[in-house]
Amino acid sequence: MPAASSRTQSENPSTALAIVLEQVRVLLEAGDTPDDALKRRFFDALDRLIREAVQPTRGDTAFQAMVLRHQTAAVREYASLAAHANQDRREVHAAVNTVAHPTKLQRMPTGALRAALTQLQAFAAAEDWHALCVCAEQVLPLAQAEADSAVTRGMDRLSGSPALGRLRRLSVLVSDPLVQRYRSLWDQQGPRAGSAVAMEQGAASQQRGAAVEARAAQALEVLAQRLNAQAENKIPYRVVTSMRASPSLPGNADYAKSEWDAVLLQQTPSDGDTPTFDVCLLIEAKASVDAATTDLPRLLRGLRLLASAQAETTYAFDTHQGRVQLRGSSLKRFAAEDTHVAGSVLYCCDAVADAYPKLLSTATRMQLLSAPGSVAYASSLAGAAPGDRQSLASVWEQLLTSARWDTVRRQYPLLRQVRDLMVHVDDLFMAVNGQSGSDAA
Repeated sequence: MPAASSRTQSENPSTALAIVLEQVRVLLEAGDTPDDALKRRFFDALDRLIREAVQPTRGDTAFQAMVLRHQTAAVREYASLAAHANQDRREVHAAVNTVAHPTKLQRMPTGALRAALTQLQAFAAAEDWHALCVCAEQVLPLAQAEADSAVTRGMDRLSGSPALGRLRRLSVLVSDPLVQRYRSLWDQQGPRAGSAVAMEQGAASQQRGAAVEARAAQALEVLAQRLNAQAENKIPYRVVTSMRASPSLPGNADYAKSEWDAVLLQQTPSDGDTPTFDVCLLIEAKASVDAATTDLPRLLRGLRLLASAQAETTYAFDTHQGRVQLRGSSLKRFAAEDTHVAGSVLYCCDAVADAYPKLLSTATRMQLLSAPGSVAYASSLAGAAPGDRQSLASVWEQLLTSARWDTVRRQYPLLRQVRDLMVHVDDLFMAVNGQSGSDAA
């Protein structure tokens, strides 16, 4: 069970919550009911976490945006419309292109209708939805005058489009000061999805991930070469990357990891012409401990999918190096629900080790904060109000009973398991070369 290592840590609400969550887990798994004293400690720690998160200058801007959305009807409407805005834009652009695509305009005779449709296309490109509506109303009589039934039908559909109506409303809401505050809070989380900066950062992240994967695979190649040199029976080891789970595995593949970044295989004795292999080591590349912690439930489901193999069956797995045949008997060793997978599976990253590892995972912290009860409680803290702690009772109830909160209850064992499986890519290289490790995570 986690324990605070200093007065500072014991006063940290995240650490206090981690300790309470672990005590709740232990009690529930033993069939006991957490008492009122533990409930009060949960309320106290969650209260402090929420108050910390709503601080204007050093708080959690994502949580503050949730609270603002909870408090303000205009912000809620904006958030609802914005969630579907990309689909609405695609629908409106498609409707405009049906009658005013540039290639169609080039084939039209010069005149008032063509000029109006050209303007319609320009407003769509500029995403000026109000001007687009006005222009559509002007195009309609021109199309009717020229008896252009296709353009007439297109303008009728466009003018009555629910998607266009939602985009017009969204453009009005953007000028609301509280909506602008909401957008500003979200912008502080990073560039907006789809923006040039977001795409650039995404590409950089992918490159970094690919580099970690490649380096982990290189370390396995070195290990395979050393094992092959030492193997008395000369059974070769080999490395494959991007190994995709065989579709013929009988287990449930829903939400399970289906692709493994780097895998060490050992060829088995076989009478056939096609070589068969056993899995020796699976490696997953991740950017951080937080990313691995979020991924762990999916990884464990992926292991159970592998373990669903029939022992006497051989399964075909596709990899970047081609198709390989894996023996079901080697996959079944991942069978037990609580299998200790260290030694068979590793998370590999290039992040520097935390000086003080967090006891409350980022995902758990966000689930606690984003619970409706927590958001309602934060809203009740306006001004000098003490806050209505009754709102937090629903969070406590979810913690005790909801299946969706299972990973929250088990977050500390999951964190420990991830730490057990985590290795820095440089340390992996040093290990296979028989060198001393580094201080990286």
